[in-house]
Amino acid sequence: MTLGRRIVAAATAFTLIAAPAVQAGEGMWTFDNFPIARVNATLGTNIDQAWLDRVRLSSVKFGGCSAGVVSGEGLVMTNNHCVASCVAQLSTPEVNYAATGFLPASRAEEKRCPGASAEILTDISDVTGRMQAAGAGQSGAAFVRARDAEAAAIEAEACAGKTDSRCQVVTLYRGGQFKLYTYKRYSDVRLAWAPEDRAATFGGDLDNFNFPRFAIDAAFIRLYENGAPAATPVHFKWNASKPVEGQPIFVTGSPGATQRLLTQDQLYTVRDVVLPMDQLITSELRGRMIRYGEKSPEHAFQVMDPLVSLENTYKRGIGRMRALIDVDFMARRAADEADFKARVAANPALAAEVGDPWGELAAIQPIQRALYPSYSMLEARAGGGSVLFGYAWTLVRAAQERAKPSGERLPEYVDGRLGAAQSRIMAERPIYPELEEMQVSWWLSKTREWLTVDDPRVRGLLGRESPEGLAARVIGGTKLADPAVRRALWEGGLEAIEASDDPLIQWVLSIQDESRAARAEWEERVVGPTDRASETLARARFGAYGDSVYPDATGTLRLTWGRVEGWTWQGQTVPAFTDFAGLWDRMTGAAPFDVAPKLLAARDRIPADTVLNMAVSTDTIGGSSGSPAVNAAGEIVGANFDSTILTQRNAYGYDPNVNRSVIVTTGAVTVALRDVYGMDHLLAELGV
Repeated sequence: MTLGRRIVAAATAFTLIAAPAVQAGEGMWTFDNFPIARVNATLGTNIDQAWLDRVRLSSVKFGGCSAGVVSGEGLVMTNNHCVASCVAQLSTPEVNYAATGFLPASRAEEKRCPGASAEILTDISDVTGRMQAAGAGQSGAAFVRARDAEAAAIEAEACAGKTDSRCQVVTLYRGGQFKLYTYKRYSDVRLAWAPEDRAATFGGDLDNFNFPRFAIDAAFIRLYENGAPAATPVHFKWNASKPVEGQPIFVTGSPGATQRLLTQDQLYTVRDVVLPMDQLITSELRGRMIRYGEKSPEHAFQVMDPLVSLENTYKRGIGRMRALIDVDFMARRAADEADFKARVAANPALAAEVGDPWGELAAIQPIQRALYPSYSMLEARAGGGSVLFGYAWTLVRAAQERAKPSGERLPEYVDGRLGAAQSRIMAERPIYPELEEMQVSWWLSKTREWLTVDDPRVRGLLGRESPEGLAARVIGGTKLADPAVRRALWEGGLEAIEASDDPLIQWVLSIQDESRAARAEWEERVVGPTDRASETLARARFGAYGDSVYPDATGTLRLTWGRVEGWTWQGQTVPAFTDFAGLWDRMTGAAPFDVAPKLLAARDRIPADTVLNMAVSTDTIGGSSGSPAVNAAGEIVGANFDSTILTQRNAYGYDPNVNRSVIVTTGAVTVALRDVYGMDHLLAELGV
């Protein structure tokens, strides 16, 4: 499991069920429960199930981002920041595509993104009965393991013999429903166009999570099958017309985790323990990376991509902290929970059936608070983001888990998911040993700091070495940067792992007892009890409100809706649009307000009134990056690439007054392709 996924897994243990009244425009809805009639009545649109099916089959999950198919030959639009890792991996200090843009003259020059894959959701089916039956009568870690095993069995059955598919059991309403999602999987994804990084990130961190914005944060990838562009007959039609304020917009993508269904008690745990710890750790690593990048231009190049990701994480946390200390916001959350409890109490049969899940969840909070630091540092954050450590971790864990029957393994290593793990560690990508060493030593020092020197688990991690000395030894001596070495260890299994003399492999092998014990205790005392209480609370919720409300986001495909519109905050009105004239007015020539060279050189060719970015009242969150913005005709009119700092409260609740998604328009992308970068073959493919 990757660092990001492990941190998300830790966070989702706090996701519970509440039931606020749904407001117009609110909700990251699943495609099999979208409120068609209500949306049509509100927006004046005429969408139907066939429209939903076309949008679903044109929507793409791309790593931790979203995207949309825009031609019949596998061309897909997403954000530039969603391909930043691919750009970095394809670049060198001498040929830096982030600085020049990646501008292939033809399809033959498109380059494969190492380890990348993309997926399209083809089917949704209900497996609630099987999953709930699997956990019946179980508790603690046994409950977790029973449901994990059943999910693995369902996935294996559904995808048996299908080499180009992925099956995933998705938990909705925290155990109230379980759905089987089947995806068409593309393991060959190639970069087809990316602008200069400065064109996509104009304004830098100062403008991040902000509006007005002036960024061409767009890129194209292409799906390939059997060495040729994939046939994608269902796709979005390109519409580069100038958007109109008030027009209906739908955003389709795979938003990450929301926590709107938390009880108030658990919100306090997030506010008082989880977010403060996460922010302190993230801010220090951010500082370390900034200092590392200041050493030389080569160091700045190496740290560019991970630093941008960290800065996003940090700023997102700031927005969420502001929400949790906002008295009015928290009062609305408390009122929603009070309404929920009152509805249950007013139904004696329902109240007798569900008991007091709120009390059960409240009782877990002191345990969550006590265990979160050790679980976070020893399991969820293990390695500090080091790629080499991640290779070693996956190789060791996979070898240990593959020695067991599939149904008894950790869920990330069941048979149906091993292929993805193998693809990730076999992909060739550049490795920067000095950066790797810094990340591992930083993680070790932070673990020692949070758990204390006298914690026996810290002694198990470090032995008699310092964090810096241990990191230098294992990173300096490892051979895992060589894909052939990784392949031999993967294919050799546990025997090869245990016989390896690689210092990083042997060290990761030696610390498994500490990390596995932290995970086991977390699952026994937090995840299992939380999931059991949440399943009960889900029944209470359905009994009180029915199923005409949406679940929390889970990193799976959703559809949200709204209009093109600005907003007013603290007396200041923010218009819905920015244009190229505004970009030229905002530029100063000094970073981060320096315009990318190719873009600046094309200034006289670009119509100044072309809408560059627009604000839309759709309900989005992290993971929605790259999500297609679609009009009522099902045509793509832009791609979501950001939101405002006030929108970060979206993790806990939707506020129509300030929640805004930030969209780069297809009009701006068309201008960039035509007038700046000379990508005529892509314009022809788009029908422009």
